[in-house]
Amino acid sequence: MPKLSFDDFCKVVNREKHLVLTKEQSTDIRTSFEFLKQYSADKVIYGINTGFGPMAQLKISDSKIGELQYNLIRSHCTGTGAVLDSENVRAVMLARYNSLLQSKSGISIDVLRVLAQLINSDITPEIFEHGGVGASGDLIQLSQLALNLIGEGFVYVKGERVSAMEALNEAGIEPVVLQLRDGIGLINGTSCMTGVGIVNVVNAERLLEWSVFCSSCINELMEAFDDSMSVELNAAKCHKGQMTIAKSMREILSDSSRMKDRVEYFKITDDGNDGVFEKKIQEYYSIRCVPQILGPVVDTINQVKSVLENELNSTNDNPIVDVESGKVFHGGNFHGDYVSLEMDKLKIVVTKMMMLCERQLNYLLNPALNQKFPPFLNSDSLGLNFGLQGAQFTATSTVAECQTLSFPNYIHSIPNNNDNQDIVSMGMNSASITQRVIDNGFEIMSIHLLSVYKAFTMLDDKAQQDMSSRSIQIFQEIGQVVEFSEGDSPFNEDLRNIQSFLKTHR
Repeated sequence: MPKLSFDDFCKVVNREKHLVLTKEQSTDIRTSFEFLKQYSADKVIYGINTGFGPMAQLKISDSKIGELQYNLIRSHCTGTGAVLDSENVRAVMLARYNSLLQSKSGISIDVLRVLAQLINSDITPEIFEHGGVGASGDLIQLSQLALNLIGEGFVYVKGERVSAMEALNEAGIEPVVLQLRDGIGLINGTSCMTGVGIVNVVNAERLLEWSVFCSSCINELMEAFDDSMSVELNAAKCHKGQMTIAKSMREILSDSSRMKDRVEYFKITDDGNDGVFEKKIQEYYSIRCVPQILGPVVDTINQVKSVLENELNSTNDNPIVDVESGKVFHGGNFHGDYVSLEMDKLKIVVTKMMMLCERQLNYLLNPALNQKFPPFLNSDSLGLNFGLQGAQFTATSTVAECQTLSFPNYIHSIPNNNDNQDIVSMGMNSASITQRVIDNGFEIMSIHLLSVYKAFTMLDDKAQQDMSSRSIQIFQEIGQVVEFSEGDSPFNEDLRNIQSFLKTHR
């Protein structure tokens, strides 16, 4: 089975690519299902003819096997909290679809058929954020999805909450009739944390790109020395991420006339006078050490991406059906530790990235540090007007929340399920909180980009023209959504517009 790449996954989620269940895939799914059906006829198989969790010791009669699957789904629809948005739900559905597509779950072809139809439709299942502990998979969230697949519960169509059966009928989709282990096969996996996790990675990558851009702009706004991002300096430290960030900064600033050559600037003269250099010999760390600070961020994002791609292409439920060996294996592939740990790492580096933004923002707003701009980038009357003073409060408080949210969930296990699940991953919690940190990140970055743009507008015409073409281009686009007026005015709408710009531009 070929792996679903990260890029192709995102294309399907963004409706750039249609999902097609091939003839070969259908054959493999049917073969796995028929094998399990025959294999379980005279054997005890968890989730087919047994209860679940600590009730697995209870044998289920053949006449109740079908009812068991429906009871499992309905009883676990206990999700609460916010409802996942359309992008995240599509990611969850596609992650579950691709896991079941590996043909090691013994699932019926009907499940894949309806999942594919839903993914290709405008129907958004109702999945709640809170519920699963990420050990027997995302049981609670995936039960909500499974409930919709059998025509029960509620979904969203064009933003309107309607009954699932009504939406399926309108779209001409026949609900799933559960067979064998379809119920547990649908809910016993890591697909919710994986789908949300992939959306998180995509947005974290976008935040990183904007952080690199803003960091580069601050360097040229302040006429910094260019050796901090040089090939030679960054190659001397053997980290790929650091070299990647430095290269990106050099590309952004390649045609800037404001970056300074240290050798040319600091030539010793023979006047015999000792004194104080007007320009700092080295910039503050938030300006000078960007490759060293953002390097670990890009390396971590790439690692998270690799782990999630592996999880996406894994069979992550229980038991595992292996047609080739003719056996069924009981274990714990549903455990979400891989995703939980990576989400924790991701939210930590996003928070560190936002801490860098906050320090750069403080640098731009504090004339004692930058020695170039008035307090709070106030272009009006000092004392009477306040510039971006209020915006800094918002950025600082939001960064502080990110720091609090960055406590790891990976080590926050609470036994439950009558101690059957005696150590759990809290993977979906980790993915959800990481999403909150990233959402906060866009708020912080909008304030940061507003400040960088404001500083640009305060330069004279010659200085603006000396900025890099990339910076000028972005600032021209920002100027279409932000307009500074004389005096003080609310920034709420400007920040909202910039957030939208950040999320839709790369």
